[in-house]
Amino acid sequence: MRRTDRLFELMLLFRSGHLWRGRELAERLEVSLRTVYRDIDTLVASGVPIEGERGVGYILRAPIFLPPLTLSMLELEALHLGMAVVEQAGDPDLAAAAQRLKSKIDAVLPQELSPARNPLSHMAAYLRDVGTALQHLPALREAVKHRRVLQLDYRRLDEVESRRTVRPLHLEYWGKVWTCTCWCELREDFRVFRVDRIDLCLQTGDGFQDEPGRTLADYARRFDCDALPAGAPVLPSTGAS
Repeated sequence: MRRTDRLFELMLLFRSGHLWRGRELAERLEVSLRTVYRDIDTLVASGVPIEGERGVGYILRAPIFLPPLTLSMLELEALHLGMAVVEQAGDPDLAAAAQRLKSKIDAVLPQELSPARNPLSHMAAYLRDVGTALQHLPALREAVKHRRVLQLDYRRLDEVESRRTVRPLHLEYWGKVWTCTCWCELREDFRVFRVDRIDLCLQTGDGFQDEPGRTLADYARRFDCDALPAGAPVLPSTGAS
């Protein structure tokens, strides 16, 4: 966690009005006790009214206010719904990041934009039954980001199994399942794989560069996906034959 993010997290914790011991804060932030003491000294020096001492505990004696974000209610609704989707349907790293982001945003919103007034907040309940078996999603995200070749053991919708060497190009969330658009070396063509049907996902140690006819833009042109990566790819099937 970056120091600026850590200081913000400390301020959020102190705004609760609780007495915090240094070791408790260190455990929450997953840093050393020495780092916590140094961060508290930084906040105090910048004018945050934290009182206490090492070995006893710290408390915020006066309220602190952070500047509100210039968000409309419609923008806030979209943001909260998007974060709810990530919390329920993303891998653990993405879910934790969404929770932290939501806490940071909610902490600085004015009363008229409070989360309780968000009419879409109830929709999170509908997201709890979304795609499962997402243990390979972190590896796929990293492979798309860093252009790493992967080896997949994959089960098609008809339960036929195959081993593929692929170049992951793009991830899509369809409301129930995640899919990964790839260039498949076995078929020498584009294929879309359902993440929940990947049994094994291994790095080959190889990277890849854009080659004519094998890029995400080529895929979008072939299947008339004008909005990629914001839109969803159009394929006859996600069974990845």
